[in-house]
Amino acid sequence: MTALLSERLRSHRLTAPARTPVDAARHMLAVQAQEFLAGRWALGIRSAGSPTLAAVDRAFDRGDLVRTHTMRGTLHVIPAADLRWVLSLTGERQLRQDAARQRQLGIDDALVARAEAAFRERLADGGRTRTQLFDDLSAIGVDPVGQRGMHILYALNVRGVLVQGPVLHRDDAVSREQLFVLAEDWIPEGPMPADPLAELFVRYIDGHGPAGADDFGWWSGLPITTAREAVERARDRVREVAEGLFVGLVRPRRGIGADAARPLALPMFDEYYIAYADRSRVASPESMARIGPGRNGMVRAGLLADGRIVGAWKHSAAVGRHREDPVAELFATERAPEPGAVASALRRYADFVAVH
Repeated sequence: MTALLSERLRSHRLTAPARTPVDAARHMLAVQAQEFLAGRWALGIRSAGSPTLAAVDRAFDRGDLVRTHTMRGTLHVIPAADLRWVLSLTGERQLRQDAARQRQLGIDDALVARAEAAFRERLADGGRTRTQLFDDLSAIGVDPVGQRGMHILYALNVRGVLVQGPVLHRDDAVSREQLFVLAEDWIPEGPMPADPLAELFVRYIDGHGPAGADDFGWWSGLPITTAREAVERARDRVREVAEGLFVGLVRPRRGIGADAARPLALPMFDEYYIAYADRSRVASPESMARIGPGRNGMVRAGLLADGRIVGAWKHSAAVGRHREDPVAELFATERAPEPGAVASALRRYADFVAVH
């Protein structure tokens, strides 16, 4: 168990940080990010030195990174150059899984096509906020309330028509919003991998190993039979370290002085916790009950020590409160790390978010 956690910390760039947040994103391929600030910190915590929120946001503004529904119907941050081939594998399944809800909301292909035409006309002059796109729907007689607007945007995301790109910056608080843009204007054309399914498994293992087919199937949202096929097609590009568990052939170099015991302040929905079928390796049943997912689907920001969840933490990014210090909540059922080390982990996040 100790060896597995040590290798996962390394694969996740938590003890082997990437040079920049964009490098971290390329290594991880996709990080869960329905909470936008959490997705950005997921890249910051995996980067060397003193990364800042402003640096991550510049990567969105340049078009290096985008946020969209890459898999499991969930928003992820992904390098723009990788989006097309990932959606070629996951897009159709995501649409099928949302089909019943789309029917309930009266959304069909014709309605999606009307919305796309309206958006294309209005996006020709630049990005638009979600609120503006909902106003565009109302203007063509489509009521966006009752989740109808959200599911139309979702359908266009998964079809590869829209992505969330540039950050809508604010002077008085941390930005929580992006502009929607046309993917064809924002995503660079590039070659498809020779074997996209094998590539997806290899990239997952590079950023998440040791892991196996069940974990990959959960993370990608693909059927388990497809996940097992991916393993077989990628065997010569990964290394099996235990039965059914794989790591990448090229391992990230651990940082100088890297210490697996050092506490880390993981964001909400962090890949280290959420991206596996079996999370018991990194959290006790008591900790999982407190971290989530809860009934509302939320996964709290976790405090990590020795590669396992030992607590949670919270921070407000609201106007007038974003400069407050993050607050730790250690779980009584877990071995408590040294208070100064916890404070240091939270300070790194506070320093990250302070420069926005």
